[in-house]
Amino acid sequence: MSVRTILKKTGGDGMRSNQIELRLSSVGIMLCVMCLLVGIAITAVLQNPAPAIVGVLAGLYLLFSLRVADQWEKVAVLRLGRYAGLRGPGLFHVIPVVDTLSKYVDQRVQVSSVSAESTLTRDTVPVNVDAIVFWMVWNAEKSILEVQDYTQAIMMSAQTALRESIGRHELHQMVADRETLGRELQRILDEKTNPWGITVQSVEIRDVQIPNDLQDAMSREAQAERERRARVILGQAETEIADKFAQAAATYQGNPVAMHLRAMNMLYEAIKERGSMVIVPSSAVETMGLGGMLGTASLGGAKVQ
Repeated sequence: MSVRTILKKTGGDGMRSNQIELRLSSVGIMLCVMCLLVGIAITAVLQNPAPAIVGVLAGLYLLFSLRVADQWEKVAVLRLGRYAGLRGPGLFHVIPVVDTLSKYVDQRVQVSSVSAESTLTRDTVPVNVDAIVFWMVWNAEKSILEVQDYTQAIMMSAQTALRESIGRHELHQMVADRETLGRELQRILDEKTNPWGITVQSVEIRDVQIPNDLQDAMSREAQAERERRARVILGQAETEIADKFAQAAATYQGNPVAMHLRAMNMLYEAIKERGSMVIVPSSAVETMGLGGMLGTASLGGAKVQ
């Protein structure tokens, strides 16, 4: 465990600020308190203030010299302004006044959200795009020494790369193929951040928003496309039915018996239900020889007295 205190130092222009993070470890605090108590106790026994002064100095030294970094953190030690190495994770020792510590670097996977508002696509459509960037520090030394604020650098680079990628793609590509856009952004950012000791693992496009009037136009276009496809399918079905009728006509033309059987089957299907009436031309009855069949059917439907 550690106690954290952040001291802010603002530059003359009022725009830039450097944060010095002072983290006091629980071990250093405990040893400082013990030194103070021991010094005060010895002073009370000997009636001499020297042990108390020594206890105070030793306690302050241990308080500021013993530091702790968490399991996922590393920190750089600058000795008189020169890089002296990385420390952590765990307990480590520094020389007060002589050594200074950089910002603690978190080496876990981190998530940053970036957005591009009113950015024109390749086909000049203004869109608002939200994306998520997954990244991590793989070399703490480079991230401390090569770039001033790697978190802000990643955010600015991701936003710039997102705008550039939007300008190279058309709207339908961004909506239908977000994975390709995400992979392209990941490659661009990874090439830019690798010299800083940072790798971009993936970029996910979370949302693509377009103007409302354009949404209505796209909806009407999609509806018209669906109607066109439905009519094309209906026309194809009619063509197939006509082809089948043409094949059947060719078959019946060369085989009159088959034609008569088909006609008789159609008549039977029509009159087999009670209460139905079918009007057949006399010429068709004479041609197909259906007089006997119709008479038989009528006699069969008559009631027996």
